[in-house]
Amino acid sequence: MAQMMDEFGGDLADFVRRVGELRSARALPAQEQQTVLDAALFELQHVAENLWPRYEQIATAAPGGVANADRQETRLLKALFQRTPLPVVLVDRETVVRRMNFAATGLTDVRAGYATGRPLAGLLTPGDRAAFRSQAAAVARGEGDRSLTVHLQQRPDEPLLATLSALRPPDEPQPAVLVVFQPGLPRGALGAAPAGRGRRPPLPDLTETTRHAELMDLLDTMSTAMLSTDAGDRDGVLEAASRVLHGRFADWVVADGTGPLRRTAVRGPEGTEAAVLREALLAQDPESCPLVSEAHRGGSASLQVRPEDTEGFGRDGAGSAVLVRADVTSLLCVPLTLPSGPVQGVLTLFRTGARPAFSMAEGQAMDVMSRHAALAMRRP
Repeated sequence: MAQMMDEFGGDLADFVRRVGELRSARALPAQEQQTVLDAALFELQHVAENLWPRYEQIATAAPGGVANADRQETRLLKALFQRTPLPVVLVDRETVVRRMNFAATGLTDVRAGYATGRPLAGLLTPGDRAAFRSQAAAVARGEGDRSLTVHLQQRPDEPLLATLSALRPPDEPQPAVLVVFQPGLPRGALGAAPAGRGRRPPLPDLTETTRHAELMDLLDTMSTAMLSTDAGDRDGVLEAASRVLHGRFADWVVADGTGPLRRTAVRGPEGTEAAVLREALLAQDPESCPLVSEAHRGGSASLQVRPEDTEGFGRDGAGSAVLVRADVTSLLCVPLTLPSGPVQGVLTLFRTGARPAFSMAEGQAMDVMSRHAALAMRRP
């Protein structure tokens, strides 16, 4: 037993040293990280297929004498997973997240506690979801490792190379899928003409210019509204922000104040059915809305197109999912916060039906407006 533990400790120490070397890969250019990715996958597979079974063998052979050591080794293995420099996510065959390391939470801007139990495919752009699910299912069936290019909803113009590999967690009947992300090639990088050679300057995009002017006008209107509210009137700030955003920017605007979290204002479309839903939203407990409660606790915004988690904004009094009942096609959930202070409130915006989805530029503009509102709410 002593020899077995010594050998295991030596192998584990070597593994820790190799992981430390791999952490330096973050300084390499993106095009040079493929070899490092392969090495990282090999090390993770080594843990799953060799170190973990040997650890279980030691624990089974002498459960009483090595209990403390077992707990220390378990904590060490978990720490190694969390500190791996590449974004790594462990999912099941349906892409439901089981574990996410620190690098993955930084990449996706989603807290691990919120992501666990929800499909990883829901964080991708709609066009990538079906292919990602299909590849994950194939890997889980034992059909070999796969790689594909995907895009996150919050950064659709930044391709990511997702490498999927099957793992068999100890004491579990079903295999899991290990997903490792790394930056991919920018769109159009292959075959692009050298700069300055035979390339005409791009023509101005009239649609984009018009949309930019509309956003600047919206920012000006929001700033004016925030400056016009009475100092210390926190609910008045939320009401004014809802009034500015409703209609011209979103079909539905739901405002929640803090201290404690409470529903402050709801604005929606005209009509009897919308009025009934508006009353239901006013009576809803914001804590029952995962999107709102997560933004309140974590201070991170969420932009979703065709949201897959229909329970993301809770249910109405009749038990119907709000996102389904309102026919939400895209949403923005933005905390009103400043870097030096707590969350002052949460604004949630819905677009419904055939209206174009929120863009990243609109999400950035909403982030600016949220800071303006937070400043207005903190005026004494």
